[in-house]
Amino acid sequence: MPRRQERPGRDRRGGGRRYSWRRGAAPAPAAEPAASPASDAAPPQEPADSVVHTALYRDGLRVASPETLTDTYRQLHERPRTMAWIGLARPTEAELKSLAAEFDLHQLAVEDALEAHQRPKLERYGETLFVVLRAARYLDAPEEVDFGELHVFVGADFVITVRHGAAPDLSTVRHRMEASPDLLRLGPEAILYAILDAVVDGYAPVVDGVQNDIDEIETEVFSGAPEVSRRIYELSREMVEFQRATRPLVGMLHALMAGFAKYGTDEELQRYLRDVADHVTHTSERVDGFRQALADILTVNATLVTQQQNAEMRALAEAGFEQNEEIKKISSWAAILFAPTLVGTIYGMNFENMPELGWGFGYPFAVGLMGVVCASLYMIFKRRDWL
Repeated sequence: MPRRQERPGRDRRGGGRRYSWRRGAAPAPAAEPAASPASDAAPPQEPADSVVHTALYRDGLRVASPETLTDTYRQLHERPRTMAWIGLARPTEAELKSLAAEFDLHQLAVEDALEAHQRPKLERYGETLFVVLRAARYLDAPEEVDFGELHVFVGADFVITVRHGAAPDLSTVRHRMEASPDLLRLGPEAILYAILDAVVDGYAPVVDGVQNDIDEIETEVFSGAPEVSRRIYELSREMVEFQRATRPLVGMLHALMAGFAKYGTDEELQRYLRDVADHVTHTSERVDGFRQALADILTVNATLVTQQQNAEMRALAEAGFEQNEEIKKISSWAAILFAPTLVGTIYGMNFENMPELGWGFGYPFAVGLMGVVCASLYMIFKRRDWL
């Protein structure tokens, strides 16, 4: 791939002054020159074109705010020692091809930025660094995690961000950088650090929200909530996506740190990048813990459901046993009462020629027979615990 020609008088790193910029802090935005009212945040409705914000910087200060890509190219050529920061949201193919032609972007990286749905990765194409990040934010109302995708092209004198999704809010990153000109003066590497820092900082509310969800799920599991299994499954799927976003980022940051000496990264910037690496490692470990916790909760829930089903089956069996005992008692008394009924029925028939009709002991004999049969049946049923 032909290398992009360096513009005359461009200095990638600028001055070597120290700066003071605390990680995660969000100082008030510095006063800006007249610029387009657009910001890196996604507008409520898609604009006519996908260029969200474009600015040119020199020595850590904004010197221009072009409104179109064409104006950006022209002013970047006219102004020596400047750096362009171009923000786009869901760009068209024509816009990406225009950027590729101007900044000599690799075709494979451009295709990835256009199609999106890429895994987090770090690729170097000649003098251009291509970074794919997966940002995340926690939505309180539906209690779910929303993921966005961010593609970053970093060159000697430009940074291009291509955002797919609502997260992250790069307008905050831009304000923080413009409020720290000593850091912005370090060039595109400093902007890449600030973007990485914003993405990793955005994971913290997600981790807190997921931790709260897991606590609620544990309560629901032991209270026997019927829909808890579905909630565990949905949160487990989100943790798979979260793990896919954070785990590759650990390796990416270590790869960046491995190139500190080769690419002459500022020492203070190295410290900040190591701090980001520590935070993303901690987040990745928390996400791994969440997946394991959800797997354990799912196992416990299955065990509790099985125990509940066994208890219900035991209760049904006991109820059936009690019902069977009652049926045996009823059947026993029915059999006992059937014997005298049978004798009385036979001798109640109106036939002239029947045995013992003229016998003087016929009545006592019939009554005694009824008593003997009833007593015998009672003893039999009693011995078998039917009564």
